[in-house]
Amino acid sequence: MNITVADSLSLDSVDYDPIAHLNLLFSHPSTVSSVSSVSATIQKHKDELSKSITSLETAQAYGPDSSLERMQSAQAELASLFQRIESVRSRALQTERDITTMTADIKRLDGTKRNLTLSMTALKRLQMLTTAYEQLRGLARTRQYRECAGLLQAVLQLMRHFNSYRSIEQIAVLSRNVSELQRELLEQVCEDFEIAFAKGEVGARRAVLVEACLVMDALGDHAKTRLVTWYVNTELREYRQVFRGNDEAGSLDNIGRRYAWFKRTLKTHEEEHAVIFPPHWRVNETLAMSFCDGTREDFKGILEKSMRRPDGPKLDVNLLLSCLQETMDFEQGLERRFANEPRASIDTLSSADDRAQNFNGSISAAFEPYLSLWVESQDRALASMIPKYKQQPLIPADEEFSPQAVIPSAIELFHFYKVTLSQCAKLSTGERLLDLTKTLAKYLDEYAQQVLLGFLQRGGTQGPPIEDIILVLNTADFWHTNTDQLEEFIKKRIDPDMTSRVDLSDQSDAFMGAAGASVMALVAKVELECESAWREMRNTNWSRMESVSDHSSYVSELLKHVNSKAEEILPLVVKQQYARTFCDNLVDHLANAYITNVVQCKPVCETGAEQMLLDKYVLTKSLENLMSFHTASSSTQPPTSFVKHVNTSMTRMDPLLKTLQVRPSPPEGLVQAYLIHIADRSDTNFRKILELKGVRRADQVHLLELFAIHREGPAAAGGKLVQSSPLLTPLLNSTSGGLGSTTAAGGSGLAAGLAAGGLQTRFDAASLGERLLTAARDSAERAGVGAATGEGVTMNENLRNIGNFFRRDIGGLGARFGRRDITPTNNSRPDV
Repeated sequence: MNITVADSLSLDSVDYDPIAHLNLLFSHPSTVSSVSSVSATIQKHKDELSKSITSLETAQAYGPDSSLERMQSAQAELASLFQRIESVRSRALQTERDITTMTADIKRLDGTKRNLTLSMTALKRLQMLTTAYEQLRGLARTRQYRECAGLLQAVLQLMRHFNSYRSIEQIAVLSRNVSELQRELLEQVCEDFEIAFAKGEVGARRAVLVEACLVMDALGDHAKTRLVTWYVNTELREYRQVFRGNDEAGSLDNIGRRYAWFKRTLKTHEEEHAVIFPPHWRVNETLAMSFCDGTREDFKGILEKSMRRPDGPKLDVNLLLSCLQETMDFEQGLERRFANEPRASIDTLSSADDRAQNFNGSISAAFEPYLSLWVESQDRALASMIPKYKQQPLIPADEEFSPQAVIPSAIELFHFYKVTLSQCAKLSTGERLLDLTKTLAKYLDEYAQQVLLGFLQRGGTQGPPIEDIILVLNTADFWHTNTDQLEEFIKKRIDPDMTSRVDLSDQSDAFMGAAGASVMALVAKVELECESAWREMRNTNWSRMESVSDHSSYVSELLKHVNSKAEEILPLVVKQQYARTFCDNLVDHLANAYITNVVQCKPVCETGAEQMLLDKYVLTKSLENLMSFHTASSSTQPPTSFVKHVNTSMTRMDPLLKTLQVRPSPPEGLVQAYLIHIADRSDTNFRKILELKGVRRADQVHLLELFAIHREGPAAAGGKLVQSSPLLTPLLNSTSGGLGSTTAAGGSGLAAGLAAGGLQTRFDAASLGERLLTAARDSAERAGVGAATGEGVTMNENLRNIGNFFRRDIGGLGARFGRRDITPTNNSRPDV
């Protein structure tokens, strides 16, 4: 143990602890006096250590194995290495110079050999060129064209090798001679063709002409083009003289003679002249295209002259179409003829190229600017059809009504559209097809407005029969679906750059609006039946009622009329979304009518209000089963979404009836009930509630004062009072005979709009158009549809607004209103 402590206290120890050492040295206060001696001893030991270190460093630095000596030795070795590297590099350079000197003569000999070879090759080619040139001149004079063709190709190929030697006079002279010989051959061949065709010796000299074409092929494209152009002009010279210089022969009436003449000319070419020209020249195709180009220019002049004629008959549309159809048949015949022609060789590069000529539209393009006349004729035809459709019966006399049928005029008009569009797509896929699309769109609007809506305005005060309304509904759905199909049909055929300008969405919305108007007309039929029940409700003395019964008698009569008409109407509605929309709007109408009649029944005592609330509950439970009358919806349980809609619509009147149930005494109770249920700050609305309860005017002053005090309190309706509650809008409008446009959350405002006028005004079909306008404006303004305002609003705009509204309103059903994947309205409906 002592050894271990002594080791740890040694100054040379690795684990030396100075604190422990000091504690050992000065373990007693009496040892403090030895501090000086201890310090001197430590300092002495330190000095000895410093001297030892210095001596060791000196020995290391100047000893025989010192680091300085090793560094100097390394530097000397590096210098020696660099000297050896430089020596090697010098010897390498010297070796390279020696090798270059030895191979210089060999390189010189190689250059001489290469130059000699090039010179010999050039001289040999020059000799061949000179010989071939002399032979070519002799063959050209004797018209041995087959040999000329092969030799000419060799001469031209050899001449290309001397293009860089044209600075040499002899080569330049030879090049000019070759060019002159080419020109002479070109003129000579052209002269031979002219003489042969002028003297009618084509058959006799056919072999020479065939060989001459080989020479023209060897001369290049410019020579071939010149010969083909001359041939085409020669063949078409008679055509131009006959049909351009003669007004009668060149008129549109004789268009068939033009095409017959060319067919004879093309037959003559194929029988007598086609064998002269190489197949890859495609002279027959060039001849046909030149004929088409000239004929197109002729027709442009004829049509312009016809349009500028100050007197006399103008251009006949039927003649124009006949000529255009005959021209298109001719173009298609040429296209089929030349598209099926075999290539000269499937191994050549040219055989893989597409044909440069395209005959479709090569002549008919002259007619396209004048197709506007045909579009105008279609406009006139449609303008004459709309009045006829307005007068036609909805069902032919020899046919029976079917719930899936559409108006016959819709089928006829659709067939007319289909044929017209197909015909125009064949004639033009550009501006004219777009013009026709705009014309057809215009008359789709007219059909929706004047025909379909016109049928809904028939029948006087009773309105049109239910079967007629169903036919209008089916027809509107038929056209809504097929308008989208027509748009797709046109977009597939019109030029791609015009696809974005084809838009029939407004017309589709207009037919959707007509379908919505049909649904409103069906709702109005139920309105007529309910008049007697609402009259009984108004005749009941609600101010003297003493007790609450099961339900009032008018409720039974009202439900009887509603269920009987729903049972009559709903089985005739084929598509479920239409049936659902009818039920939704009927519920909204009944809810609005109930509120209106509550206003008409004033004064209403507290017991009367309680009875009304009970009657409302009975109505709600019965209306939940409306959808069961529709064959496609008949199930044990009504749709959950419909039940929710019924409850939402019918519970709108609960705040009003609950407020009427509160007695005016004590007055604070009535004021607090109003602030809780109605929750607005309007003195006018509160006064209307007092009038409904039959509170005397003298008593109303105190109640109004209390209302003014309580509505400012922080506890009033949680401090969330609105300025004027929309719930009381029917109350504000009732005095002027209007129902207003208050609707249930998610309900349709169109029902309220069409029922405007309250129960004092019966349904009048003659005013349906005006009521539709008002309904569309009101609904669009509430829903953000963007309906036009002001006196200048058009029926079509409102039909589109109604259509847009129904698109949105039907969204909760999971099916688009009028979507084409639902049961069709007509099993025999044609497709585009």
